[in-house]
Amino acid sequence: MKGNELKPHIGIFGRRNYGKSTLINVITGQNIAIVSDTAGTTTDPVKKTMEIKGVGPVVWIDTAGVDDEGDLGLLRIQKTNEVLRHVDLALIVFSANTFGKPEEDLINACTEIKIPYILVYSKTDIFPPAYSMIEEIEKQYSTTVLKVSQHNSNAQNLLLDAIRSALPETAYTPKSLLGDVVNAGDTIVLVTPIDSSAPEGRMILPQVQTIRDILDNECIAIVCKETHLEQQLKQMATPPALVVTDSQVFKYVSDIVPAHIPLTSFSIVLAHAKGLFYEYIEGTPTLDSLHDGDSILMLESCTHKASCEDIGRVKLPNLIRKYSGKEITFDHVSGLTNLDKPITNYRMVIQCGGCVVTPKQLANRLQVALNEGIPVSNYGLAIAYMTGIFNRAIQVFKNKLKNKL
Repeated sequence: MKGNELKPHIGIFGRRNYGKSTLINVITGQNIAIVSDTAGTTTDPVKKTMEIKGVGPVVWIDTAGVDDEGDLGLLRIQKTNEVLRHVDLALIVFSANTFGKPEEDLINACTEIKIPYILVYSKTDIFPPAYSMIEEIEKQYSTTVLKVSQHNSNAQNLLLDAIRSALPETAYTPKSLLGDVVNAGDTIVLVTPIDSSAPEGRMILPQVQTIRDILDNECIAIVCKETHLEQQLKQMATPPALVVTDSQVFKYVSDIVPAHIPLTSFSIVLAHAKGLFYEYIEGTPTLDSLHDGDSILMLESCTHKASCEDIGRVKLPNLIRKYSGKEITFDHVSGLTNLDKPITNYRMVIQCGGCVVTPKQLANRLQVALNEGIPVSNYGLAIAYMTGIFNRAIQVFKNKLKNKL
């Protein structure tokens, strides 16, 4: 069930006609990117999935040149810069003994958003590198420049070894959703409402991911609708170690589940696993200080057709208006799309669980708000807060927060 979005993303960046597309073909061992002597052949990001031994599947992204020209070229550069915020590792390619502002800007951008990078000097067979320049770059950036050619039989191994060393282990070793709060043999009850917003004939991804994680942790998963929860609890010989519910029936489920049984939601489980959990906890009480005319940005990681029971577009906004008693406006942005308005337009940002994005993508998405001092929250945490069960919903994770809260 793990889609391309959850695999580590590795982007290849650099000027036009400097060998980016050739490099991705060398790495993958396939002709997946068009190679031409004409500058600007790659216009839009090109993605390709590949297995790397010791890492697993990764997504390669070949991008347009950062020195593109004209109005269309500027749009391509903008798209390339967007990709940079979505990757876990950047390969910055240069050649022809030319290293200047475009490369420096890429390095500075990686440093600013804390993305590791590898400097690659390409086309060594056509443009033999000036070693004095290479030494100066290595000294300035405290790194080693890889020197490769598509005709070098060892180029692929050289690049893959460097990638394995530079790629953060957290990018390809996903954190267990519940591994630090459950024990082998525990029974976990999952409450999954089925309404018009549920996908036809299947479970939603957070539910599937949680079930798999429970099984991976040698626990037992029991799944039921909220209407059968009371019956299910009564017939269990021993109480479950944890109940995880869909956030939209939080209050209903909380009234049924005895206080001594830990309770949380799928969205909160994902928020805890994806990172920035403390920032969510700190930002959620902003719901108490909203004013008429405030705007809230709702971030959805996936794209889907909204229904009248959509949690992020209908139910949660209605709940916030009712809770605050204020006239609040909401903007919704799906996927990893750029914002249409400055982030400073918003009083707070509320993020979905993020089941289809990597932790790095989610963190970079929210860091823009955090840098401006704008509070962030999460669907599940916001609902728990407004229904009076916030402390109960995060209690199961309190041991991980005790040093901060």
